[in-house]
Amino acid sequence: MTDAAVARTIEHHRRLVERTLDRRFAARPRRLREAIRYSLLEGGKRIRPLLVLAAGDIVEAPRSATLPFACGIEMIHTYSLVHDDLPAMDDDDERRGRPTSHRVYGEGLAILVGDALLTEAFAVMTAARGVPPARVVTALACIARAAGEIGMVGGQALDLAAEGAAPPLDELRAIHAAKTGALIRASVQLGAILGGARPAVRRAFSRYGAALGLCFQITDDLLDAAHEDGAGSDRERGKATYPAVLGMAEAERHAHRAARQARAALLRFGTKAAVLHHLARTVEERIEKQPAAPE
Repeated sequence: MTDAAVARTIEHHRRLVERTLDRRFAARPRRLREAIRYSLLEGGKRIRPLLVLAAGDIVEAPRSATLPFACGIEMIHTYSLVHDDLPAMDDDDERRGRPTSHRVYGEGLAILVGDALLTEAFAVMTAARGVPPARVVTALACIARAAGEIGMVGGQALDLAAEGAAPPLDELRAIHAAKTGALIRASVQLGAILGGARPAVRRAFSRYGAALGLCFQITDDLLDAAHEDGAGSDRERGKATYPAVLGMAEAERHAHRAARQARAALLRFGTKAAVLHHLARTVEERIEKQPAAPE
């Protein structure tokens, strides 16, 4: 697949997800619906739903099964951002270049936006069709684990507990493998599950997702560290980040290493994994958006 073909595929998948989410939450004269659309439909890279669709394509899972899960995982991701931005958590004023949900709609409604998105996500995913019901149940269990106490929510709890504590590298990895990596890893696993992939294929996807999640978190930390400027920054809050533990240059090397590990996990799939390769490059190339790290 040429680079141009990959770009067209990704754009097609992104628009498909956007249209489906837009229809799910069609505009109505309701404040809650308006607030949901504000956070869900305005901006975002859609990395996680793209991973679901791309992994599903490799194992020939039907779109009628993968699209509901792609949309569901984006809804879960968005709920986590809305709640993370709240004053009781990260207390952020901006998200994607706009005021955060609680700054526009108030804390109470922002909490309800997150609650609604998490709940509706599972309703959306149960609409998957074209695969045996047992696969849908397995996929639902996968995403529930990734989003819950042993996954994203548990990782956020560990992150809050580690503020100001300067954890060692292995503890930092554990925090972010749950907080950020679990949902990214689940995204590619969902495609494999819905396509009925063999265990070896699922393990390869899991390795790819884990490495990509690590690369994503480190590049996020690098970008934040390069642009943070006082109150509300990761440094000011004493957040556990890779640059804080490793320094900028070493954190950057870890990000590149994780990206290589992600690509290596895809070797068995050849050109069929072109979209997943591209997404790994896209995450890694975010490093270029920050000033060069000092040696």
